[in-house]
Order: sequence, then C-alpha cells, then structure tokens
Amino acid sequence: MPGIPRVHGRRAGRNSVTGYNGTGRAVATIRMKTDDINDQTIASLSRIDENLAGMGRDRTGILNATIYIADIAMRGEMDGAWTAWIGGDPAYWPQPAWLQSGLARHLIEITVIAAV
Repeated sequence: MPGIPRVHGRRAGRNSVTGYNGTGRAVATIRMKTDDINDQTIASLSRIDENLAGMGRDRTGILNATIYIADIAMRGEMDGAWTAWIGGDPAYWPQPAWLQSGLARHLIEITVIAAV
C-alpha cells in the first residue's frame, strides 16, 4: 500500500519501523554472544532508539511496549535496564507488557507502538 512510511530492517523482508495513521511500530532484537539479559536489553533498547529516530521520533512518543522474554523469571534482571532507559518522568511512560516466549536466538525482543 503506497503512502505507508517504512524503515527497512537489516535483513531482507523485514522492516524495523512501519508507520500508519499517526503511529509507528518498531521492533528490536539483538543477536549477541552473551546470555546476559541486561546486556541484551540495553542493546535492544538502543536499537529501538535508532529505529524510532528513523521515523523522526524518540522514546517519549512510545504508547505501548511489548517485551517478549525467553524466561519470565529474568524479568527482574531486565527491568532495571528498562526503567533506567524509559526515565523517571511518568508523562512519557508507555503501557508495557511482558510475555514469556520461545525466542529462537536471543533472550529478549521488544516491539513498540509510538506516536509519529
């Protein structure tokens, strides 16, 4: 469909951000040679920043975040990175949800919907 802004991802057949009707949807997954959920979370959130910047936006416009985590018991470990990244101003806090998921190659995947 023409007129839908898209920021192409790093692999064929994937977009990192797709916009429509005033919102943008972004995704971040990071392949890392570490099993440290904190490191993977920080890297994924950095990718979200990059992806949103591609649409001319930043994390303050995030409306919703879905965080897929390989083991929900690791949520506490990744939550510190999340809260540091999202900041202390409740005016910019999105609606997050954490879901345990059988991820193939990483411990965490984050999708967001942001106002663009």
